[in-house]
Amino acid sequence: MTSGPLMPKATAVWLVDNTALSFEQIAEFCHLHPLEVKGIADGEVAAGIKGMDPVMHEQLTRDEIERAEKDPGYRLKLKESTVRIPERKRTKGPRYTPLSRRHDRPNAILWLVRNHPELKDAQIMRLVGTTKSTIQQVKERTHWNIAQLQPLDPVTLGLCSQIDLDFEVNRSSKDKTVQPAEAAHTLLPAEVTTAKETLEPFAGFSAQEAEVSEEKIDVDSVFAKLKQLKKDD
Repeated sequence: MTSGPLMPKATAVWLVDNTALSFEQIAEFCHLHPLEVKGIADGEVAAGIKGMDPVMHEQLTRDEIERAEKDPGYRLKLKESTVRIPERKRTKGPRYTPLSRRHDRPNAILWLVRNHPELKDAQIMRLVGTTKSTIQQVKERTHWNIAQLQPLDPVTLGLCSQIDLDFEVNRSSKDKTVQPAEAAHTLLPAEVTTAKETLEPFAGFSAQEAEVSEEKIDVDSVFAKLKQLKKDD
């Protein structure tokens, strides 16, 4: 199906008033129903709409209209525009959000934070078109309207497309690196587990305590020897 004129009904009004084209020809060119075109001719439809000249606006040529008037079976062809409209390129930075949707952005941020915590602040900014400070306020629950916020899907709100959301989520999952688990339950070497325990005389004591204990033992042994000598005498 080819594209029609810019203002279908206004063009149909002009064609009905200024040409001898059939209702079917006008209806097909303007993408309207033939009964609707008949209603325009009877004044029952499009009352008050000013006709728009498709020749002046370079949507039809005069030769095209004359050819269709001579042949009721001929179908009008829309004139190709000579103006080339450049493709719209996505600019970097936050997405533009219409004024009517801007009050929904905190709700969308809350939904993203709860359902996709892996998303970075920069990704949320791209999806919702918000600022980093607003994201922090929602996360820290310091937003001025935090009591009234409800988590709402940004796709449902019309703030972003499902394709954009899936792209950012997949991107986060790829960037996320798996941290190695700590070796909390590492097995000890065999030489450690199979080695026989050697009983140290002062195990569990500090070096200073061990020296004191050694001194006590030496003094006791000396007194014991002295007593033994006295008995022998």
